[in-house]
Amino acid sequence: MTTPSSKAQGSGVPAAAPDAAPATAPVRRRWLILAVASAAQFLAVLDMIAVNIAFPAIGADFRSASTAELSWVLNAYTIVLAALLVPAGRLADAIGGRRSFLTGIALFGLASVACGAAPGLGTLIAARVVQGVAAAVLVPTSLSLALPAFPPRERATAVGVWTAVSAVAASAGPVAGGLLAAADWRWIFLVNPPVVLLAWLAGLRLLPRTGPVRTGPGERRRLDPLGTLLVLLGTGSLTTACVEAADWGYGAPATLGFLAVGLVMGALAVAHVRRHPDPVVDPALFRTRAFTAATLGLLSYFLAYAASILAATLLFTGAWGWSSARAGLAVTPWPLTVLVVSMLSGRIVKALGERPTAVVGGLCFAAGPVWWLLLAGGDGAHYAVEFMPGLVLTGIGAGLYQPVMFSAAGLLPARRLSLGSGVLMMSRQGGSALGVAALVMITGGAARPGLDALRAGWVFTAVTAALAAVAGAAVRTGVRADPGENGGSGTDPLRHH
Repeated sequence: MTTPSSKAQGSGVPAAAPDAAPATAPVRRRWLILAVASAAQFLAVLDMIAVNIAFPAIGADFRSASTAELSWVLNAYTIVLAALLVPAGRLADAIGGRRSFLTGIALFGLASVACGAAPGLGTLIAARVVQGVAAAVLVPTSLSLALPAFPPRERATAVGVWTAVSAVAASAGPVAGGLLAAADWRWIFLVNPPVVLLAWLAGLRLLPRTGPVRTGPGERRRLDPLGTLLVLLGTGSLTTACVEAADWGYGAPATLGFLAVGLVMGALAVAHVRRHPDPVVDPALFRTRAFTAATLGLLSYFLAYAASILAATLLFTGAWGWSSARAGLAVTPWPLTVLVVSMLSGRIVKALGERPTAVVGGLCFAAGPVWWLLLAGGDGAHYAVEFMPGLVLTGIGAGLYQPVMFSAAGLLPARRLSLGSGVLMMSRQGGSALGVAALVMITGGAARPGLDALRAGWVFTAVTAALAAVAGAAVRTGVRADPGENGGSGTDPLRHH
């Protein structure tokens, strides 16, 4: 099998550094590597969703705590995960992806044990912070370890499987959270360690040995403490403002203060990375037009995704008056469709090409809220006609769109794989937080918003999904960026796509 490295050598393009991850792995081994990477993604997504379902049970155990204090069991994980994705990806590139992954998954297991054994709310929140740190290390590193094991023509299939695992976790989260919380909410965390142990042992055996990435002959990448701090403060403050705005109030001093800090830190971070010789976020990432389009496209897509799911839940439990259990069951066609389409995405990409697949995916997602705008009524009596087809359309869109866009990480040279994956995951987390905040603002924060407010939300999701389709038109993931940064010509073939 011809690897990208050999192709590069034959075409005059400089080869990747010798410590880069191998371009491909034997067929059986590459799928086992993907299984290990997907297990990490499954745990990170499942713990986020299952704990939301168990929130009332946790509150029953800590009766003296206020709702605002209890909310940090959920928000600590979300905020820390979002804030650390980019710095964690940069660190993984600096110390080696395999070492970073094994450390992250071990830390996730230990934090899960601490959550399950927490004697008080403070300990539980602290353990959730550590879980968020571990998940931030795991998620971008898992994708950056899996992608190089596959040749470019198979990467959409690989990311499709990775996406399908997320869909399984998303659909299993409410069920698993409800069942485990019915016994004891602590089991939500205590079921993690056996999976973690298996994944750690498999990773130790299967994952390629990747050393620290070097910026030149004999020269290791340096860390960027100031840049890391600025990115951490900026993303953490903005995420906190989005997550807490509904409780604090959109015009509250705390919300505006965190928003201001986030914007100032973001501006300082941009100025810093433009001057630093080896910054925490390399501006060269965004000289690849396809990668920039994927970053913006995923941000827009997850704005639509998060707002759509919340709007559906509010419709079922509010305007239609359904129970939470019935509402959870009613949403199930969405993740099931994502699962099926994601598994087929590799074949679809081969048949249509990356750009058409991404554009069709974005438009299919936009068609879902348009369907609801036109047909969703006020009593839910005709759910199968009024609402379920829209869920299937958004599921098809998600299954087509995400694999192509996340595959954009594979465009990057080995020295930027984890960082690039972290940037894409940051788009996912940031878009999700902003999408929820936007829908809450559109509906006025009502627990049972009326149909008119929800229709305004569906307009928002249709527009943002359409913008994601526009970004998809600029993405082409079948060609790898020039890996020869260490003395190469520095040209970027993807800038012309």
